[in-house]
Amino acid sequence: RKQHAPVPMAEATVEPEDPAPAPADAPAPPEESAPPASEEPAPVDPPDAPGQEKDGEGAVAGNAVEPAPAPEAPHAKPGFRAPRRYEAPLEVITDAKAMRAWSRAHRIAGRRVALVPTMGYLHDGHLSLVRAAMDRADAIVVSIYVNPAQFAAHEDFGTYPRDQDGDLAKLRALGVHAVFQPEALYAGRAPHGHDEGGRREKEKARGSDVPEEKAAGGTKGDVPSHETFVTVEELQRGFCSETRPHFFRGVATVVCKLFNVCEPDVAVFGKKDYQQWRIIRRMVRDLDFEIDVVGVPLAREADGLAMSSRNVRLTPQHRKNAVRISEAILLVKEVCELAVANGTPKDSTHFKGLICQAIANSGGVVDYVDIVDQRTLKPVKWPLRAPIPATPQVILVAAKYGNVRLLDNVELFGVAD
Repeated sequence: RKQHAPVPMAEATVEPEDPAPAPADAPAPPEESAPPASEEPAPVDPPDAPGQEKDGEGAVAGNAVEPAPAPEAPHAKPGFRAPRRYEAPLEVITDAKAMRAWSRAHRIAGRRVALVPTMGYLHDGHLSLVRAAMDRADAIVVSIYVNPAQFAAHEDFGTYPRDQDGDLAKLRALGVHAVFQPEALYAGRAPHGHDEGGRREKEKARGSDVPEEKAAGGTKGDVPSHETFVTVEELQRGFCSETRPHFFRGVATVVCKLFNVCEPDVAVFGKKDYQQWRIIRRMVRDLDFEIDVVGVPLAREADGLAMSSRNVRLTPQHRKNAVRISEAILLVKEVCELAVANGTPKDSTHFKGLICQAIANSGGVVDYVDIVDQRTLKPVKWPLRAPIPATPQVILVAAKYGNVRLLDNVELFGVAD
């Protein structure tokens, strides 16, 4: 008996049978009118939550019911998806409960929420993080909050640059859906005695005779001071913590608070603060946050200087000289990767010395320069008479020009997860 090969599923087709002819006296079936292709479900307008401002007319974003997102295309890059087009006026949210309600409404509607944490005074580097978030999610929230827990009492918390109107204009132009801009995130007295949210100044402006410690937010008989902090024990050691031992405890704590308030599916960070980015990834893993933490390579000015909100405080001469940092590390990267390709031995100590010399010769003061493993941040030993280990590494640099501390880095030999 002759057998036929099976027909592949992708090619098999079934021709529909012709319907039997209807009797001549049968009534014609009613015509169905299809809705317009562009029609979307009407949004639902709940009462506005406190601490939530609308930027224009329309429903509070996140309360429209939309169909579940389409599955990710099989050819999409890992971590990327095709976000559904969603447009709404920018909302400024100052209250934690309102922020949490906003995120939950979006997630109930089937949207992915992305958070971009910032301290404001936004530049093109920050905006590149927002664009990366838009590649990965549907509803985008940017937090703007200068975190007192990462500034010691003698540091520049009070003089850190701020530009609320300019920040909102930039985010509105990009199509961001919400800005979370709390006045304060810490109960009681803010860490390190800072005047969080200007509470002390507001009390003085009202002519209050409240004692200073109460005006700052904490008293013995009022609200107990904030006392819970998050530390990532190993990764926070060395580098920035040598000169700022309080810094990473403050960063991990505020990011943990923002995750709990904003409840994002995705959080996007820049890699300029490389140690900070690795610490956040480790915290998310260790504390079981169901959040995809994305790192975006640092953005540079046209002359190569790493973008930073603090660059505005550089004097013209320091600004001109500070570009030597990026020139030195990018040159070392080029030489190292050529040496790996050719199997040529090199001395890491020599390269670190070249970077230090370039900074010192341009009037900078080196805080640290090192070449470390990308995941562990431990120094990588390069054999003297053998090729450079081609494992993912990163050159980390911190230096001061005048009273402005600058960070820079460049990854070597690929990018580790």
